[in-house]
Amino acid sequence: MTTTTASATAPPSPAAPSSPPGAAPAALGALGLFTVLLGAALPLIDFFIVNVALPTIDRELAAGPALLELVVAGYGLAYAVLLVLGGRLGDMFGRRRLFLYGMAAFGLTSLACGLAPDAWTLVGARVAQGAASALMLPQVLATIQSATAGARRAKAMSLYGATAGLSMVAGQILGGLLVAADVAGTGWRSIFLVNVPVAVAGLLLAVRSVPESRSERPAPVDVPGTLLLALSLLTLLAPLTEGRAAGWPLWTWLSLGAFPFVALGFFLVERRADRAGRTPLVPPSLFAIPSMRRGLPGIVPFSVNFGGYMFVLAVVMQQGLGKGAVVAGLTLVPMALAYFAASLAGPRLIGRYGGRVAVAGSVIQGAGFAVLLVTVREGWPDLGAAALLPAMLLTGLGQGLQLPVLMRIVLSEVPADRAGVGSGVMVTAQQAALALGVATLGTLFVTLSSTGDMGDALTVTLLVHLGVAALTGLLNLRLPRTVG
Repeated sequence: MTTTTASATAPPSPAAPSSPPGAAPAALGALGLFTVLLGAALPLIDFFIVNVALPTIDRELAAGPALLELVVAGYGLAYAVLLVLGGRLGDMFGRRRLFLYGMAAFGLTSLACGLAPDAWTLVGARVAQGAASALMLPQVLATIQSATAGARRAKAMSLYGATAGLSMVAGQILGGLLVAADVAGTGWRSIFLVNVPVAVAGLLLAVRSVPESRSERPAPVDVPGTLLLALSLLTLLAPLTEGRAAGWPLWTWLSLGAFPFVALGFFLVERRADRAGRTPLVPPSLFAIPSMRRGLPGIVPFSVNFGGYMFVLAVVMQQGLGKGAVVAGLTLVPMALAYFAASLAGPRLIGRYGGRVAVAGSVIQGAGFAVLLVTVREGWPDLGAAALLPAMLLTGLGQGLQLPVLMRIVLSEVPADRAGVGSGVMVTAQQAALALGVATLGTLFVTLSSTGDMGDALTVTLLVHLGVAALTGLLNLRLPRTVG
């Protein structure tokens, strides 16, 4: 088995924590944990921050539906496609080093987004921003896995889960506030420009506080696996995200038809490499680890639900209920607070009840969807923040009792030398599912609302959300009763 060591290829900055060759990496201190969690928050915030800004971007850049879809999908696709590769590169060249490169690239591409003169330039900058996120994010979990142990790791993983969920909700809240504030006349551009000073601060903090770690015997990049994984995700997500706006042309159906064959080819290539003793991009043997096998299936439907729900809420608030960007964002504050409270209680609850916490969370989340369904049927379209409050609290509480638990379980038994690929696989599954939720549940809602009443469209979509929450709950029943 390999071990995780300090990088020997390039010595870190004198101020950065490091370890002698062959030793375990330096411990991740409080400031270092804050820094890597900042790196985890930025990509997730930027996946959702554009939702409430899309109408303003459309008016200023005359983007149109198809290009607006690409502003969202281009980021999500590049992010999902390259995440596992980002984890592998961190194992090879040093996780701190790749974190620094990713943070710097994220700041530069955010600047490019904020200065984009037209819609196509914005799309290109968003794709590059997604690639930068894929370079940075896998290093967060891999660093936590390799530089913490025992109770410190459990606490760090719980904080990561809390950060992930809060970031997804906070993205839309922050987006609404920034668009409405129109800082120095920047309008929607401020949602990207705000990342630049944050990235600079993150770089300065990382240089001083994040320890370097890497695999002692890193495997080479699996080029066939990387290409087939990228093609698999593209053939599925590209037509689903662009199909409705483009009018479902022939290429979308051909792409969807090709997806199962490409995915099967990816699996067969990876399995053959694994059996031959090589290290594929996504080793099938990774799923022999009980924590991966039990936890990962629950993350996928949960994230589909989360991604679709946040997108639908953004459209409903602004187009259906006529609320401005600020009100639309602030309506989600109770959800964020409930999620945060559940995340804080999570470590104690997990220690006592194990995976049953996630089962309870799926039930509470389903109850939130049901309450919102009844609220919509009785009060549409005269729904204020007070009427939506119970549903927001319940869904936030249910989400907060699931995601941190699932993430902690998935990585709990992954060995340190496979931390990069393990975290990359988990985050890829989450990110692809978030994009899939926007593409499927979001498309369902937009299609129904374009041909009928938006309240009826929301009713049908919420019924589907309830079904997905039930599926998540059933999968969560497989989680272990005790979690280390």
